[in-house]
Amino acid sequence: MILAPPNIQAKAGADVASYDFVRSQKNHTLIFTKESIIRNCSCLADIHDCDYNLANLMCNCRTVLPSTMEKTNYNSDLTIWFTDTSVLEMLLNFTRVCDLKLSFCGTAPLPTEYLTIWGLRKLRVKNKVKGQFPEQSVTISSSSNNEKEDYLAMHNKDRQMLVYISFLDTSLFNGYSLLKSYSVENVSSITEYFPSLLYSDVFSTSDNKSYVVTFIY
Repeated sequence: MILAPPNIQAKAGADVASYDFVRSQKNHTLIFTKESIIRNCSCLADIHDCDYNLANLMCNCRTVLPSTMEKTNYNSDLTIWFTDTSVLEMLLNFTRVCDLKLSFCGTAPLPTEYLTIWGLRKLRVKNKVKGQFPEQSVTISSSSNNEKEDYLAMHNKDRQMLVYISFLDTSLFNGYSLLKSYSVENVSSITEYFPSLLYSDVFSTSDNKSYVVTFIY
């Protein structure tokens, strides 16, 4: 048997280890806008917030036209860099995402608008505005001990599907106050519990669904 020199063996071992490490990394989605262009990227590593050049260099990115954007369910982590609320509304309103990071890359204060997000369990927000709270996070959970760790869970006791829905106030990105959230569990009908809620007519009523409704502000 012919053996390779030790230095070649070591290099080969390092290459294999590096390949295994990269292969084991979990891709996450990064979406950002720059000069009215939307870039949808798949990244192996976290990119420094709002570093557009680095994202284009390190991630696999493609340009997406706003007219072709469709509502998507994100099964992996999603990060969005944005400068105005219109982009968030287009990308997130009534979209299903479990783990979300939102980085405000603008400088002008944002108005109070509301986004509706399905399945949200973890939210991280970061802003460049000179506020008191530049980076904050919140985790949404249920008091049920029997639920699975995904955005839809089935109770063993009553066989009800647990559905998470969150309403996000965009003014929180100004960083002037502590991020807060308030959840209401065991909501069988959103229209009955919250009749004045915006878009309440789009929520279906079902006998086998129980909603966890969270307000983030």
